[in-house]
Amino acid sequence: MIDELDLAFDEQAERGKPRHRRGAKGTKGGKGKTAVAFLMIFVLLGVLGVGGYLGYEKVRGFFTAADYDGAGTDAVQVQIEENATLTSIGNTLVDSDVVKSTAAFTEAADANPKGKNIQSGTYNLKKQMSAEAAVTMLLDPKSRVTNGVTIPEGKYANQIYDILAKATGLKASEFKAAAKDPEALGVPDFWFTRTDGQKVTKSIEGFLFPETYEFPPKGTAAEYLQIMVQHFLTVADEIDFVKKAEADRHISPYEVLTVASLAQAEAGNKDDLGKVARAAYNRLYVGSPELACKCLEYDVGINYYYQLTGKPTKPSGKMTREELRDPKNPYRLADKEGLTPTPINNPGKAAMEGALAPPKGNWIYFVAIDKQGHSAFADNLAEHNRNIETAKKNGVL
Repeated sequence: MIDELDLAFDEQAERGKPRHRRGAKGTKGGKGKTAVAFLMIFVLLGVLGVGGYLGYEKVRGFFTAADYDGAGTDAVQVQIEENATLTSIGNTLVDSDVVKSTAAFTEAADANPKGKNIQSGTYNLKKQMSAEAAVTMLLDPKSRVTNGVTIPEGKYANQIYDILAKATGLKASEFKAAAKDPEALGVPDFWFTRTDGQKVTKSIEGFLFPETYEFPPKGTAAEYLQIMVQHFLTVADEIDFVKKAEADRHISPYEVLTVASLAQAEAGNKDDLGKVARAAYNRLYVGSPELACKCLEYDVGINYYYQLTGKPTKPSGKMTREELRDPKNPYRLADKEGLTPTPINNPGKAAMEGALAPPKGNWIYFVAIDKQGHSAFADNLAEHNRNIETAKKNGVL
């Protein structure tokens, strides 16, 4: 092979120079050798090309995460632990043969804008799924097995303790005792800062986020409440609650959370949450010539204090003037400026967002006008009285 190649290069290098030739037969033989030489070069380059490609594929394999292809095969249930990292989730999925490698899963999760929102719980998945398909399925609420504890929006902490006790087998008193120190449950101290001059009262109320939870078995009351508090902090972070409360509402996050709880209690319809919050801000922080003081005049604080102290609650229409204005009730909102000492329930995300960014309006009055819970809002007493008449005609009042 070397001789033929040498001859070929010699011919090219010395073309045009005088050299000894053997006539036509020799010339034909020279051309044949040249053709053979070029053929050998072509073959050699081909061998090098294939070898290079195979080498590239082998090297590339070291840097590409192993992954399955497609939507998967057999059904399988997988348990994702509380506070699991993407890496630990990937390890769990590999152990169940859902994905082929942890690296492929973490890459797919990082590539998905919601990839870090995968919650703990039990999921219905499939074996041998592509990492991308596994991430998509884990983010689909329909894939999550929901046999946990559902906490509705707007429940008092005491009501939540009863729900948790029934679901976990623990006593409501255990939850109540664990809740006495909200900071020990994970509520940061800064959340209890106030700018309205009122006494700071530290309470777990407002921080037990309404959601469906799948609690780990054999947990303590404190551990379950910590999970709920942590979920509240996660949601608050997602909607940038602290920053927006201070920058947009110019009051403390605790006050905005309290307004959210009042809106959750007063609004009979999700669409009115923000409007109720706006009316509260107008009354407390803006004021109006129509108002005798910067007071809310809501009655929902009365029942909150009653259940807090073990007294029977009452429908709004049956509350007396004395009860609404009882100076011994710190949660009264009639003839008293400012907010309640704490939130009066545990508001959901919609109420929190409504309190953060309420629609614009000069409303200071509102009243429910139909049995679907819709309210009519007004910025003067005359209009409010007309709305009251509408409510009466509709059998609401």
